[in-house]
Amino acid sequence: MFEPLSEEKEWNTLSYDEKNEQLFQHEKRMLEMFLAKGAISRQQFEKSLHDLIEKTGHVE
Repeated sequence: MFEPLSEEKEWNTLSYDEKNEQLFQHEKRMLEMFLAKGAISRQQFEKSLHDLIEKTGHVE
């Protein structure tokens, strides 16, 4: 029988808000990584982060 990964088990125990926060932080870290590697400009980073905050209703 298939046994879910421990990450899946942990994910399934999170509340809706906790999942949204983790997803937001993951997306933000990806944007920061792209900026650090020079894949996007500071302006692109700031716009993308602003859009992410608006779409998720996140308050920083």
